[in-house]
Amino acid sequence: MKKNEPHSQSPERTPSEEHQVRVEKVAAMKEAGLKAWPEFKPINATTKDVQNEFKDDQESREYEIAGRLVSLRGHGKTMFGHIQDPSGTLQIYIRKDMLGDEAFDTFDRFVDVGDVLWIKGHSFKTKMGEITLKASHVTLLSKSLHPLPEKFHGLADVETKYRQRYLDLISNAESRERFIKRSAIIREIRNYLNEHECIEVETPMLHPIPGGAVARPFVTHHNALSSDFYLRIAPELYLKRLVVGGMERVFEINRSFRNEGISTRHNPEFTMVEIYIAHKDYQWMMDFSQAMIQRVVKAVNDDMTVQFGDHQIDFSQPFERISMRDAVIKYAGISDADLADDAIDATLKKHDVSVVDNASWGQKLFELFDQLVESKLIQPTFITHFPVEISPLAKRDPEHPDFVSRFEMFIAGMELANAFNELNDPFDQAERFKAQAAAKDAGDAEAHHYDAEYVTALEHAMPPTVGYGMGIDRLTMLITNTTSIKDVILFPTLKKK
Repeated sequence: MKKNEPHSQSPERTPSEEHQVRVEKVAAMKEAGLKAWPEFKPINATTKDVQNEFKDDQESREYEIAGRLVSLRGHGKTMFGHIQDPSGTLQIYIRKDMLGDEAFDTFDRFVDVGDVLWIKGHSFKTKMGEITLKASHVTLLSKSLHPLPEKFHGLADVETKYRQRYLDLISNAESRERFIKRSAIIREIRNYLNEHECIEVETPMLHPIPGGAVARPFVTHHNALSSDFYLRIAPELYLKRLVVGGMERVFEINRSFRNEGISTRHNPEFTMVEIYIAHKDYQWMMDFSQAMIQRVVKAVNDDMTVQFGDHQIDFSQPFERISMRDAVIKYAGISDADLADDAIDATLKKHDVSVVDNASWGQKLFELFDQLVESKLIQPTFITHFPVEISPLAKRDPEHPDFVSRFEMFIAGMELANAFNELNDPFDQAERFKAQAAAKDAGDAEAHHYDAEYVTALEHAMPPTVGYGMGIDRLTMLITNTTSIKDVILFPTLKKK
């Protein structure tokens, strides 16, 4: 390599050839008594500290920083480059007369873009106005055997981005920021719930009986017990057992698994928060969850208006609250008369909405909502009064027994949360489980099993309780203006290569 060439992958070399060149450099370093992966060296600052502390009128303190070399260009006896650490990127300046002949030549011979370096020096500002660290000492901390993707301009190959997320994080500042925000979202949710005296708990991920949601589970086998188990589809039934036991405000930020399709909004493994609070109802939970989400948006986004795709989502206003039936009337342009028992079949046919054989009126209403309305709910909206047939764990509305005391929250056409007054009548719960079991026997792979142990728990008296579950992945999508769930999950589920 000539002295005036950038220290990056040569345009004449393929990635595999570049890898071989770097492997040979490691061998040459070993022969020269140098370590390609030495012990750590302490640091006293970040790249951001160097920039924030800079003052034109005084010499800086001596900094010791570490980071990945993301660019390097040589000019004879001087070199400029950039170091990246978790706080940002900083320009570095390396001069032969400051580093010393041997150290400079070692750097020039063995260091490449992608390597992790330790650098000591003082800061100054270049003629171009860029704050820069003038190196007095440089040490290689970890040798990279591969070049950075596309000369550090990001990953063009989506498949590589997901399979080798570390390359995406190295080369894409937006991706790094997205996952930092995801962490902040979870932190704010946890802080909010802790402040409201909710106890964080952990419940099993291996279930002998799947339950807590209508979904197809993953099945696994425990050899020692000679029994099949299911990866949890939701922690609900275990969390409600804790409420029976007297833990009347509990939550879990959990990983759940559903053996379903993959799309821009679905991943088989996902994260959600579930909350159970005794002696409150779903109306109270609408206020509670709205305040929680508004707090998260303000803390993470620093603005109550969020851009998501073509939509501006305004979180500052009270979320709309509307029943499922009224939403079908309002957003699908269907009259109340068209939803009557003797007219709803014609309405389904007119709008080309399909339903299962022998569907009840409530199931027909839900399909109209699902297929005609959901995608139109752009601003934060609570949909209330779900048919009892599609809510096997929710308590009936005392004034409208064909419906349950439940809401789902929709934003930008996506369901984000589900909540309801928990069914605590063991006889009613047993009958609904029986109906679900019959549906499963008839071929519905997503229907609930009969969970006798949970019914027994209810027989020990669960106080009136409201439960709430919200998808963390989808909330992160909204707040970060990300249209694919794969971009907010560090390691999404992918097909085998």
